[in-house]
Amino acid sequence: MSYPHILPSLTPREAIADALTRALIAFDHNDVALVNSAFANDVKLSHPAGEMTQLSDIHQVLARVGPLDSTHMVTNLRIDVKDGADTASLTAYTLAQHSQAGRGQDPSGPKYLVAGEYALEVVKDEKEGVWKIKSGVFKVIWGQGDPSVMRPGPPA
Repeated sequence: MSYPHILPSLTPREAIADALTRALIAFDHNDVALVNSAFANDVKLSHPAGEMTQLSDIHQVLARVGPLDSTHMVTNLRIDVKDGADTASLTAYTLAQHSQAGRGQDPSGPKYLVAGEYALEVVKDEKEGVWKIKSGVFKVIWGQGDPSVMRPGPPA
């Protein structure tokens, strides 16, 4: 299934939230094009996977997380944007379930559940017609299960 990069009927606030939604869907479906539509080329993101200072760093995380059986859910979005502005801030909580590739439906397969909070700055990319994540922080609040699922290779 292919996911569109632009949903033309969104309000400005929905379009801002869609930057994070696109990013999380991209990680769940290992979709490089959708990642590119969600992040600025010069993105600066602090994440438990490390400091990311450009889009290629995001691609490295996608290469590790994208092949997993994962679901990312987002809630409690708060958006601060002024009318007509091309920048905004967004905060949200996320819950992500990860499993080894092909083992997501295996009840005995290792799983890792992570809850966290995003605090992001987003910018409107006028050329592409979408809002993109420019900078921010992802803070893990808690994790449950087998964190080795997130490392390359089979869990320990």
